[in-house]
Amino acid sequence: MIDSQLKLFMVTRPLAILTRIANDVQLMFRRPPRQQYAALCYRVKKKTGELEMLLLTSRDTGRWVIPKGWPMPGKLSHEVAAREAYEEAGVHGTVETEPLGAFSYDKVLKDGIQVPCRVQVYALDVSNLAKNFKEKGERSIEWVSCDEAVKRVREPELRDIILAFQVRMAAGSATAQSK
Repeated sequence: MIDSQLKLFMVTRPLAILTRIANDVQLMFRRPPRQQYAALCYRVKKKTGELEMLLLTSRDTGRWVIPKGWPMPGKLSHEVAAREAYEEAGVHGTVETEPLGAFSYDKVLKDGIQVPCRVQVYALDVSNLAKNFKEKGERSIEWVSCDEAVKRVREPELRDIILAFQVRMAAGSATAQSK
């Protein structure tokens, strides 16, 4: 009995050490998340006052997302968010300069490597829809309610940003109506 326990210890102990070393090496080479900027595009229907969010599908996996992209030389973060909204969804509008919040996700690059990304989100009040834009036809684009947007997006932190924005807009609407 003791002999079999000693053999088990002799086998499992080196494996545990190797597993720990592998985990430590992985942590040493982990890069910080890459930064991206996104636009939470919205509009308020004139007749009903209903708040709608613009969602689009990603080109790679087809999941529902908001327009986002990498930093651009010479552009501020909120300007990048607005530019991405135009290129990906053909929308123009007024973008806020302060972020609503941020969310994380893993982007899968063309070579299959997963890159952790941190995305700062800026509100964009949509005033104009372009007929032609850079990525037209490459994605599905839909205007949906906030509740529907929360159901469709996968990232929990993005869901929270959408819900918080909905509350902010409802409070602003209530304040405007009471005046």
